Amino acid sequence: MQRLSGKKAVVTGGAQGLGQALAKRMAEEGARVVAGDIGRPQDAFLPFETLYLDVTDYASCAGFCDKAAELLGGIDILVSNAAILISGGVDEFEPDKWKKVIDVNLCGFFNVAKAAFPHMMQNGGTIIQINSKSGKKGSFKNSAYAASKFGGIGLVQSLALEFAPYNLRVNAICPGNLLDSPLWVNSLFKQYAKNQGITEEQVRQKYIDQVPLKRGCTYDDVANVLVFLASDEASYMTGQAVNVTGGQQMD
Repeated sequence: MQRLSGKKAVVTGGAQGLGQALAKRMAEEGARVVAGDIGRPQDAFLPFETLYLDVTDYASCAGFCDKAAELLGGIDILVSNAAILISGGVDEFEPDKWKKVIDVNLCGFFNVAKAAFPHMMQNGGTIIQINSKSGKKGSFKNSAYAASKFGGIGLVQSLALEFAPYNLRVNAICPGNLLDSPLWVNSLFKQYAKNQGITEEQVRQKYIDQVPLKRGCTYDDVANVLVFLASDEASYMTGQAVNVTGGQQMD
């Protein structure tokens, strides 16, 4: 059964990594999908169209949502996935880089939600922010990312209240560590090994040891919850931040 059959979905940060996997899964579940990203996908055979999008620029978000709505005939599902992670201790963190994380992760979420709202207010739908376990608990030498994600949950709850009269639900998914993703393999293991003074393999084992289910989070783990929240099965859920952490975060 295709649980999103006939739905019209847009995904930010959808050209690669988790965003691309979520866009693919929604297409497999019957949705028509348009992805937005600042970069172009390397895979030329994706089951959705990708448009240019800079979430830090409201005009770009408005243009993207207008074009996506034109291509799809409306918007039923918005997945706000675009995000960056720059780690470091406060003593070494450049203020401009700290602000950049907030601009992409928090302001970018606001920008795209605001831009999509006119296209969703008539028929309702759902907005899902891809958050993080770092939106629930502080993260060592990772203050910019954690602050942006804590703020994201506050924005989810506030928009849920504001958009409820339009039958527009707003929720967040808080994944655990996607240890086999390109982000971790190509960047985060190196950043955290440097920050914490240990090897990359020790970083991996440290984060696995913190998880009761003793494995990292996968794209499928996140996509399974996304499909549920985007479907009519979750019609009575709004303002929630759902953990997908293998038990690492329980509140």
